[in-house]
Amino acid sequence: MAAEAGAVAESVFDRSTSPEEARRLIISTGRLTRLRSLAAAQLDDPGFIIRTRYPYPIALRWRNVEAQTGADGQDDAQAKEYAAVIRAAETLLGYSALLTTALAHEAGITCKAIKAFKGKIATGMGGPGFGDWQRILQQIGSAEGMSDLPPEHPLHELSTLLADEEAEEACQSLGTKRNSRAHGREDLPAVSVSKLNEAHDGLRFLIDRARFLADLQLLDVTNVVWDRHDESDTITLRRLMGDHPVVPTENMRHAGPGRIATSLYLADRDQRLHPLSPFLTCEKCEGCATLSLFHADKEQGVLLQTSLDHGHFYPYRADERALRAVGLR
Repeated sequence: MAAEAGAVAESVFDRSTSPEEARRLIISTGRLTRLRSLAAAQLDDPGFIIRTRYPYPIALRWRNVEAQTGADGQDDAQAKEYAAVIRAAETLLGYSALLTTALAHEAGITCKAIKAFKGKIATGMGGPGFGDWQRILQQIGSAEGMSDLPPEHPLHELSTLLADEEAEEACQSLGTKRNSRAHGREDLPAVSVSKLNEAHDGLRFLIDRARFLADLQLLDVTNVVWDRHDESDTITLRRLMGDHPVVPTENMRHAGPGRIATSLYLADRDQRLHPLSPFLTCEKCEGCATLSLFHADKEQGVLLQTSLDHGHFYPYRADERALRAVGLR
């Protein structure tokens, strides 16, 4: 970019032009260089990275936090900001734990927390919550079989999210705040500045530790065409990365082991595709018609599907045989 800027400046002095024309030339020919510079500067902003490179549910929740942070003049602005922070933290842990559960199932690995989560959906009266997500992420690192996975497997990075005391303290603090709010043990309009700042700090700390999620692409596969001559699939997909669900479709070839279905996948750094369904599914929400990520949930014994990105829920619509196949029914 510096070389381009120098070339633009030198080109002005190579011409016999008036100062007005020279200024116009610098503005027009240097526009791309200026835009590149502005784009590069944004990479120093953690919020920009989260909004544009993190998986959709987390990126959207973070955008909501930033929107509430700037909502001055509202009587309940502080309470709304606090609620947005708590929801973002729960979505971060929920998404990470559901990825962990799906990847562990694929690898034939389990732990007590994953078994408890499956039991809640299969036989319980209520669904999973903040504590369930936290325990899955805490226990997966010591699960039997983890040491047999290749070093590049995404489960290793997911197991580091809550792997030290500082991370556990931040998670515990957010979990306590979430439970107090959920059970009506605080007056939201009276949320103190110190409590809000503490929640913000905990969320920023955990979301920064989860930066590896920006490298694990969330793919919604919408069509698959098998080429029997090349023995490969041509996949039509949407990359659900960044804070907006409306993204362009693209094609890619897949010649890896196993056939691909129209479903939700995680692409690791080596472009291996890991199935996420039925732990995570992607579909248009019945309530708001927005493309959303759902997980199986339970309320008073009724099987539901709940959105990670906006919280809408309704009775489970998909084929329950898929849940039975992975121990969720």
